[in-house]
Amino acid sequence: MNLTIDRCALPEKLELEDKWVLTKLNTLIREVTENLDSFEIGVASAKVYDFIWDTYCDWYIELTKTRMSGDDQESKLAAENVLCYVLIEILKLLHPFMPFITEEIWQTLPRQAGEAANQFLMTSQWPVYDEKLNFPAEAEAMESVMDTIRAIRARRAEMNVPPSRKAELILKTDEPETYRQAMHFITRLAYASDVTVSADAPAQLDGQVSIVTRKAVAYIPLAELVDVKAELERIAKEKEKAENGLRITEGKLKNEKFVANAPEAVVNVEREKIAKYKELIAKLEESAKAMQG
Repeated sequence: MNLTIDRCALPEKLELEDKWVLTKLNTLIREVTENLDSFEIGVASAKVYDFIWDTYCDWYIELTKTRMSGDDQESKLAAENVLCYVLIEILKLLHPFMPFITEEIWQTLPRQAGEAANQFLMTSQWPVYDEKLNFPAEAEAMESVMDTIRAIRARRAEMNVPPSRKAELILKTDEPETYRQAMHFITRLAYASDVTVSADAPAQLDGQVSIVTRKAVAYIPLAELVDVKAELERIAKEKEKAENGLRITEGKLKNEKFVANAPEAVVNVEREKIAKYKELIAKLEESAKAMQG
């Protein structure tokens, strides 16, 4: 992990994303312990797996990259300690299922308080639920921020906007402090050139792409996302292609000989194609309408 610390300890000052991941970890520890006590081995292993991939890798590591590469040494050190702490707890939870590889990885990591350098993972203390590491309000706030980031990325993907194309981002929310705490990773993960958090919507809404989420509405200038003329031309070509496909498929189904002689499964496939073509055409028309304001 390229760690610079010799001992792993949670910092006194925790950022919003730190409290979120520690709350998720705390819940995981309690649930996995209960599952193992009830011999629900499959359920326990699935929960650990989901936490590793969805919470730790997909989100928390990405959330801390800005801090790890930044100039704020205190924040960087805090992120490093939380990354290490969570990984160590994961290895302990995973150890009953994968004893050898977890032991090998654990031996390369800094020790937590009370653990000797020559200690083995298999003799370390099993993780215990800690009420002091439960931050429900911060965890809920973090989920709202993540919901906003997901929605922005999804809309950009729908519009075929590459991650390399940055755009100004305005966030209208009744919880501005939550989003200001998350500015350092919203900018990177939402591919923004600049982020403004406000209680009010932009004065000029024409030409703005609006994205509604649970706790915020995101506004992005359309012109910063796409070349409107080129995108309308692309949509028109896709629509023409879909309409041609629809005509051909409808022509097949109007042919009584085809319907009578073709296997039922083949006929059903053609009927499904019609539904898909119509759905695609409707989406393309909706996209074109949105582009034209």
